Amino acid sequence: MKTNTCCLLAALPAAALFQGCGDGPRPAAGTRPNVIFIYADDLGIGDLSCYGATKISTPNIDRLAAQGRRFTNAYATSATSTPSRFGLLTGMYPWRQQNTGIAPGNSELIIDTACHTLADALHSVGYATGAVGKWHLGLGPAGGTDFNAEIRPGARDIGFDYEFLIPATVDRVPCVFVEDGHVVGLDPADPITVSYDHKVGDWPTGEENPELVTLKPSQGHNNTIVNGIPRIGWMTGGRSALWVDENIADTITAKAVRFIAQHRDEPFFLYMGTQDVHVPRVPHPRFAGKSGLGTRGDVILQLDWTIGEVMRTLDCLGIADNTLFIFTSDNGAVIDDGYQDRALELLNGHTPMGIYRGGKYSLYEAGTRVPFIVRWPARVRPGEQPALFSQIDVYRSLASLTGAELPATAAPDSRDCLPELLGERQNDREYVVQQNLNNTLAILSGPWKYLEPSDGPALEFWTKTELGNAPEPQLYDLSADPRERNNVAAEHPDVVAELSALLAEVRGAVASTVK
Repeated sequence: MKTNTCCLLAALPAAALFQGCGDGPRPAAGTRPNVIFIYADDLGIGDLSCYGATKISTPNIDRLAAQGRRFTNAYATSATSTPSRFGLLTGMYPWRQQNTGIAPGNSELIIDTACHTLADALHSVGYATGAVGKWHLGLGPAGGTDFNAEIRPGARDIGFDYEFLIPATVDRVPCVFVEDGHVVGLDPADPITVSYDHKVGDWPTGEENPELVTLKPSQGHNNTIVNGIPRIGWMTGGRSALWVDENIADTITAKAVRFIAQHRDEPFFLYMGTQDVHVPRVPHPRFAGKSGLGTRGDVILQLDWTIGEVMRTLDCLGIADNTLFIFTSDNGAVIDDGYQDRALELLNGHTPMGIYRGGKYSLYEAGTRVPFIVRWPARVRPGEQPALFSQIDVYRSLASLTGAELPATAAPDSRDCLPELLGERQNDREYVVQQNLNNTLAILSGPWKYLEPSDGPALEFWTKTELGNAPEPQLYDLSADPRERNNVAAEHPDVVAELSALLAEVRGAVASTVK
């Protein structure tokens, strides 16, 4: 049965919050817009019909794009999840800090509480702030997270008033939600133990008990089995708190809708991370089998539903016109990322990476060139935005928009690109820095993209994705060679020298402000 936003609203507690739903537009609450930033997970630039996909339809995201600006040259800072999220919220390139690799599920909070984050900036000018969904920035103090007590520090210690979080990724333990510092539904008599070093407890694992697995791993993913799915890492305890995979999208969407409704009469900032389309891809029965592209396609439909529910909530509450809605992805697409879900075999001509080389984990374009859509009906005129843009600049651009004054050390790598964010100007950023799985960097400026030499592996062994690592410098003219097939470094040593020097300058320009 199809679920719509008004049904979701009616089902939530404190239904009186939603009186007036459907009564039509209401006056904007002040001159500053509400801000919603939604990170999809592992969504490729070729995964959406508004970006040219023909094998799948994403009508809600298409409507968002048609009513706003669709960016064609927007980049995440990194080709993996944790670093991109770190960069967005801190305004600092993640490679400036040592512990911004892919965080385990029991990692400490990797953003220092002294850091003035994007949430801090908006909170300082009166915004109610909430973080909902995938977090993957660690929780708790150094030494590992204790999931059986109040978990601090967390999102509430870096500028958010409210948190409802998936601690890491859905393929990592612990498979529980954390709301305002507490595991939801935890029975104190069944405490949670988590390890990423060794097995804990007696719960079956994919390695030891393959007969209990309902979704088989293709690489790795053979530790503790939860809901028939073997995960990364080991856990025991917390049975009453375990999420049900096919209900995750519904759960976090309901929490996002409720946050929006609660704060309809004041400016708010909602930072939402979806689990879609990350592995394990377990769609709700409403979407299972509906895409014709296997479960990866089905969870794209589920993601589109999530965006539609948020949009309908704004419409229902009459606040869509004064809400700046940004939708993007944390990194590029990946097809086989550790489970035998037949994603590759069932592509049916669908091209998640578009025309680009690489994918998630990679320094090539498909690793960090991502969908990026901005809608604000009161100000943003619909159309295409071709300007070169980096997610690192979202921080200062939103601070500029809302009038937030920043400390001198805040957001050291972020720039105020508000006219570009709102589509009012099409100036390219001077350069965009990209980062792959093993922290090799590339810099893109004008038509040129330079990849620094690296002794890192050529392939990501799980996915067989080209990482972009090579012992010699690489240079590509993206205007003539967007697929990055022809390395022209030898023909243009002057460009190599110039971009190498620029990358070195960027590297040395900012001393780390977050230890």
